[in-house]
Formats: sequence, structure tokens, C-alpha cells
Amino acid sequence: MKNAQDNSRMTSTAQRTLLERGLNTIEQVGNRLPDPAALFFLLLLATWVLSWLLSGIEFNAIHPATGEPIRVSNQLSGAALAKFLTSMVATFTSFAPLGVVLVAMLGVGVAEHTGFVGAALSRVLGFTSTKILTPMVILVGVLSSVAVDAGYVVVIPLGAVMFHAVGRHPLAGIAAAFAGVSGGFSANLVPSALDPMLAGITQEAGRVIDPALVVNPLANWGFMSASCVLIVLVGWWLTDRVIEPRLARGTPVDGDLTDQPSMGALEERESRGLQWAIVAIMAGAVLLTLAALPDDSPLRDAQGQLGAFGSPMMQAIVPFIFLFFLVPGVVYGYVAGTIKSHRDIVEGMGKAMSSMGYYIVMAFFAAQFIAAFSSSNIGVLLAMSGAAGLGAMALPPQVTVVGIIALTAFINLFVGSASAKWLIIAPIFVPMLMQLGISPELTQAAYRVGDSSTNIITPLLPYFPLIVVFCRRYYTGAGIGTLISLMLPYSIVLLVVWTAFLMLFWALGLPLGLQASYTYP
Repeated sequence: MKNAQDNSRMTSTAQRTLLERGLNTIEQVGNRLPDPAALFFLLLLATWVLSWLLSGIEFNAIHPATGEPIRVSNQLSGAALAKFLTSMVATFTSFAPLGVVLVAMLGVGVAEHTGFVGAALSRVLGFTSTKILTPMVILVGVLSSVAVDAGYVVVIPLGAVMFHAVGRHPLAGIAAAFAGVSGGFSANLVPSALDPMLAGITQEAGRVIDPALVVNPLANWGFMSASCVLIVLVGWWLTDRVIEPRLARGTPVDGDLTDQPSMGALEERESRGLQWAIVAIMAGAVLLTLAALPDDSPLRDAQGQLGAFGSPMMQAIVPFIFLFFLVPGVVYGYVAGTIKSHRDIVEGMGKAMSSMGYYIVMAFFAAQFIAAFSSSNIGVLLAMSGAAGLGAMALPPQVTVVGIIALTAFINLFVGSASAKWLIIAPIFVPMLMQLGISPELTQAAYRVGDSSTNIITPLLPYFPLIVVFCRRYYTGAGIGTLISLMLPYSIVLLVVWTAFLMLFWALGLPLGLQASYTYP
């Protein structure tokens, strides 16, 4: 018996060593790449050259929006270069994550500067067992998708702070939170704006075959809510058993942590400040609820919806985040005595912006590359060619669905936006699978699994550079390779396990969601 146990431990150690060597190699190779800002510039040059080489080739793939054969647009033509130069400033300033990050960080900066964040986390950690810290961070990350992109700006850095506060590796906190926020992006216990957005695209795509088709916005809610438990369990095991042990053995915490929130016991004035800050949050929540309740509330869209993607309520999420941190931060500061005047508030905002300098530089080059890549049609060509090839194989239904997941996961490495990607490939996937007897709702669920699983390893994710910046606060040698090596185990395991989970749901006939089936018709 003892020999068997020894052999088991030796095998486990060998497997762990092999895994760590592989991840360490990925990290080293990735970090030897040029600086992320320079890398995005090189990718921009590569896109220009590739678009020039492919622009003269006739492709058979059909663009779903125009119905015409896809043509790669030469980004080195005179007209394209002129457009690039004239739109450079607008491309940068309209880069979606830039405004989200900077506006939210203004409020977060004040809350950190006054001590509100540290006091709140100290109180939370006071009644939270360290044993359940990992699943709690992951679950909060998963649930944050209700507030659109809030998790990237708020939950991920707080995950690092909370892990560091209890003596755990802060990069493990970033990895756990990132896995929840982005790896579990499609899963949620509470329906989000993503549900009606994807369902609307699916419905329009399916009406090519069935003009009367109606896809319920909650068609995937049953499967996606159950997936929350799966993601938390998978992320919990990976963080505690794989990611953090590897970090403890080879990644030092050597960043400047002088501004790290203090997590000691709260003094009387700090407790009083925290109490009044919570009162301010509750008062704000009551006011927002009263403003949103009336049927004619200005926070509702033209159809009276609050949760629709285009409603003022959802469009104002970032300003709400700004106020959520600013107001209680200011209240806490004045009551606790950590600020004396408005100048202290402005100083907190200034510190937050100064820490974003590197991210702004990366965002500039990332925005230019993503815009050029999108304009070139290379991403659309890859998506359409892959979908056509998958359809031509005429595989069994279960294998076809797995193929859809795998293809989506691959395409996600080149086309970052979930809605934009589904707009491109839904007109191919949905009708094609309907003709094979697979329902639009199942196709949509398969897409969501593939899309979420590789979010966390693609540098084309608009928030990827921001997460690298968060890592550098704690580990100065962090780069793209560091983050990819951290998240690759989550991506691979989630892709395999989540796919198997969907197959199990299908085999057991469990409800995908409201008014949803697995087969068509």
C-alpha cells in the first residue's frame, strides 16, 4: 500500500513538473516578445502586409452582411492609409475600453486614496474564511457581467488586493477573478444584457430558414445559470491546486505596494466612516431604484426595458460605477479624517490616472491594430472559411456541436467582441445547423461556451492590456507571456469540461432555458 501511495505521489509530482515546465516555457517565450505596446504596432504592420498579399485573391466565402464574396481590403492602398491617418485620433479616443477604464478609475482612485477600499475589504475579510476566498472571488467575477464590463475594472484588481491581504499570491487573485469575469463571461445566475442581444441575432439568422422563428432572450438561461457552479468549481480547483503553487515557487511579489490598502483592524473613526459610507451606498441604491421603477422612467428604453443593451440604464453603468466608488469614498474620507478638502479628492483622482499611463500607451497601439484588422476583413474571412469547412464535413449532430465550440474558440483569438463575432458567424451556423436538426438555441449555447473559454488567452481582448498592467503592480517582470501562462490552464480545462457539461445537459434533456429545445423543428 505504501509503495502504491509513493508511486502515486511520484507520478503526480512528475505530471506537475511537466505542466510547470510547459507553462514556464510559454511565459518565457511570451515575455521575450517585444513590449506589448510595440507588439501591437508590429501586429499592425503584419496586418497591413498580409492584407496587401491577400487583396488580389478571389475567395469563395460569402460575407453574411452583404451577400457578396469576401474581399480582403488592402490596408496599404493610398485611400486606406489616408483613412488611417485621418481617423487615428478618433480610433484611439473611441476605443471602447479606454473611456470605461479611465472614468471608472477616477472613482476607484478616490475610494482607494481615502481608505474606503481598504476598510471595506478588511470588514469583508473579517467574516470571510480564507478557505472560500477563491470561489467567492470567482463567483463575484462571474456575476459582474450583469454590469457589462465592470468586472475588468473593479473585480480583477480587488481580487489581487484580497489575496495579498491574507498572505496569498496576488497574481493568483488576478487569475481567479479574470477566469470568473472573462472565462465565465456568458454564464450568470441573473440574466444580463448579453442574453437579449445574442438571442436577437440568433433569431434573425434563423429566420432565413423559418420566418416565424422566435428565440426567447432567456433561451440559454437554464444552462448558463447551472454553468456558474461549474465555472466556480473548476476555477477553484485550478487556482488552489495548479496556479498558486506554481506562482509560489517561481514568481516573486516585487512590485511597489506602498499604495496597497491596509487590511489591519479598523480604528473607531474608520469603522464610523465605513458605516456612513455604507449608508451613502444604500441611499444611492434607493434613489436609483425609485428613478427606475416608473414605466416612463428616463432610464428605460423606448420599449420600457431596463435591462436591454441599449437602455439608458445599461449605457450608464460606467458612470454608476464611478459614483458607486466616488460618493462613499468621499463620505468615508471626511468622516474618518483621511481627507480634509476637495484637493485631497482631486489628488486621489490624479494618482489613479498616473497609474494608467502605461495602459493608455498600450491602448493607443491596440486600438490602431484592432481597427486595421477589422477593416481588412481578414477576421471575417477566417470565420466564414472555417464555418463553411465545418458544414462540408457533414458530421453527426453531437460532433458538429463540439466542432462549433472549437471553431468559435479559435475564431475568438482573432475577433474579440462577442456580439460582433456572433453577427458574423450566426448567419452561417444557425441556418446550417437548423437543416441538420439542431435548434438555434443549442447552437447559441455552443457559441457561448466556445467564446467564453478563450477570452482569457487572446491579446485581442480589449481589456487584455489592462490585466497586464494589474499584474505589473505586483510582479514587475510581468508581460503578455505571464498572463497567458496564468490563464491557459483555465482556458483549456474550461473548454473541455464546459463542452462536456453541455453534452451532458443535452443527453439528460435538461432545459436549456425558456422556450428552448435541442432539436429543430
